[in-house]
Amino acid sequence: MKTAFIFVAIICFSVIGSVQLQAADKYMTVREFNKIHPEQVALAKEFTSIVQKQGYPIDPKVQKQPVKITFIYPGNQISDYWRRSIDSFKKRMDEINLRYEVFEYFSKPAVDYRVQAKQMKTALKKDPDYLVFTLDTRKHRKFIERIITKGRPKLILQNITTPLRAWEGKQPFLYDGFDHATGSEILADYYLERTKGEGHYAVLYHSQGYVSAMRGDTFIAYMKKHSKLILADSYYTDGNREKSKKAALEILKENPDVKFLYACSTDITLGAIDALRQTGKIGKIAVNGWGGGSSELAAITKGELDFTVMRMNDDNGVAMAEAIRFDVEGRSGKVPTVYSGDFALVKKGISQYELGKLKIRAFRYSGE
Repeated sequence: MKTAFIFVAIICFSVIGSVQLQAADKYMTVREFNKIHPEQVALAKEFTSIVQKQGYPIDPKVQKQPVKITFIYPGNQISDYWRRSIDSFKKRMDEINLRYEVFEYFSKPAVDYRVQAKQMKTALKKDPDYLVFTLDTRKHRKFIERIITKGRPKLILQNITTPLRAWEGKQPFLYDGFDHATGSEILADYYLERTKGEGHYAVLYHSQGYVSAMRGDTFIAYMKKHSKLILADSYYTDGNREKSKKAALEILKENPDVKFLYACSTDITLGAIDALRQTGKIGKIAVNGWGGGSSELAAITKGELDFTVMRMNDDNGVAMAEAIRFDVEGRSGKVPTVYSGDFALVKKGISQYELGKLKIRAFRYSGE
């Protein structure tokens, strides 16, 4: 693989950094976690069944006062995943008649550590019952470990479904999301089908951290194991559309024979499409989406995006609401440590009827 380098507006790093992060943090897959905690299998199955059904009202006598929930989200991006999560959470809470107060804080992904630190400080002063946060970098981990040590608020980690070994014995209240490795392998299998496992490709990472490790490194390792495909280049983009466009343009210049660009998030995908459009390569060099939000589905409908792995998005908001409901009812022991939602592979050329059915399921609370 060619060594990455620096050019204006984008810093490019070797893939070694994210591999080292993944190894150092020692995440467990759901399968690994369930081997250690076999009781989690039945808990997750029953909980998933509840999440996928319509909610039913809580006994009003059970709840003495409204619960306070704080969301600290990297939601200032094109992807609508985070905002749909809050929307579906609120609507499920309303459906089950659980009284609540919500405090919302948004920042840019990857780069707003100081902003997130200030948001965290402000949020904790409100003494919430539950804090919804994410884990992508080492700095996030420091925030989280302080909260775990204190024991309040109860912590919901979103967009991560791989428990940390270091937290065994005192895991967060809930890991909630869609398994990055599973989604990446779905994409990998379809790329293998399209390319017959031969040729060159490039990877557009997010920032150096968890998401890049789980989506990017997993994809590369899968391709190495199951194909003769050669990784020609890779760039870290901070999940920024303009940086992703510039990275893709550089890749196309240096490696004109690549068969596809593997993108690790929605904003990266759209940046790659911008580059392909500018160079007249739409339809000639493939690019994937990751998540299947509104902007990706629109790009598929326009014929500019080849395919994506679509999350059944609203289920993760529902899972948070139901976990809190169980806790309020004194049934926290029935909440699995990990909730991981379902995916669907969506390809260019899908009929509007089939796409409509997927949208109804994925966005059942947050709507169009």
